[in-house]
Amino acid sequence: MPRPLWAGAISFGLVTIPVKIVSATEDHNVHFHRVHLADMGRVRTRKVCELDDQVVPQDEIGKGYEIAKDQTVPVTDEELQQMPLPTAKAIEIAAFVDADTIHPVRISDSYYLAADGQVAAKPYTPLRKALERSSKVAVAKFQWHGRERLGLLRIREGAIVLHSMKWPDEVRSPDELAPREVEVGEEEIEQALQLAERMTIEDLSGFHDEYREALEDIITAKADGKPLPAPVDDGKQDKGEVVDLMAALNASVKAAKESRGDDGDGDDATVHEMRPTKKTARKTPAKRTAASKKSAASKKTAAKKRSAS
Repeated sequence: MPRPLWAGAISFGLVTIPVKIVSATEDHNVHFHRVHLADMGRVRTRKVCELDDQVVPQDEIGKGYEIAKDQTVPVTDEELQQMPLPTAKAIEIAAFVDADTIHPVRISDSYYLAADGQVAAKPYTPLRKALERSSKVAVAKFQWHGRERLGLLRIREGAIVLHSMKWPDEVRSPDELAPREVEVGEEEIEQALQLAERMTIEDLSGFHDEYREALEDIITAKADGKPLPAPVDDGKQDKGEVVDLMAALNASVKAAKESRGDDGDGDDATVHEMRPTKKTARKTPAKRTAASKKSAASKKTAAKKRSAS
């Protein structure tokens, strides 16, 4: 069991459930040091006071809020801890909402809520069962790292999970980012739906971080004095190339079927041919003109023969 990050209680009406917060995720990223390339010495950040240009030790560094130019108010950790917040040591459930009303863009970090001792098992279980048997999630408020946060409680494999959430005013509106309306045929939409159906899976455990693995290969090669791995050409289409949307969708559906070994059920996707480019379109009249000249010459020769006879 990972080290608890917080200890307190879930406040569920008049029920109190002692819990401990445990991180639900792990960091597997490759972390670099900043180094001086000339001698590979570590480069560290020095905390220097801008008034006397002296390095300040950690125990002399505190928090301050600038209320005006050249006027800063100090705020201590003790003052922050003594703020009159009911969520200082409690995850206070404020409401229940339908799970599908919470957009994923609002969800941030995730934590497990472990029952803190045997006395917590009894009140922990009814809340867990209630969330399991309904389509609702609990919305709660709690204090975390010196500020009050909004949280979401749901169940994962028998454990209560706490998701830290953005407040409503912290989520930007996507109105200005949405693309303008374009004409799309019903056939293209159906093909997109069929592609999504073909690509649907039930288990995500097969996904892995290929970037991290490639980075570890580079580090290993450099440490062993070996040549770096050759870059892989994934053959993906250049962003600047314009393709026929229907052809791309049909080809994608076909590739998805083949990757699953699916022969289809008689409705195999047909790849549409690309529309002729301008270069091809110019060649077509030229061919027709040549054919017309040949036909006219044949008629002229036949007329001469008739007049001679």
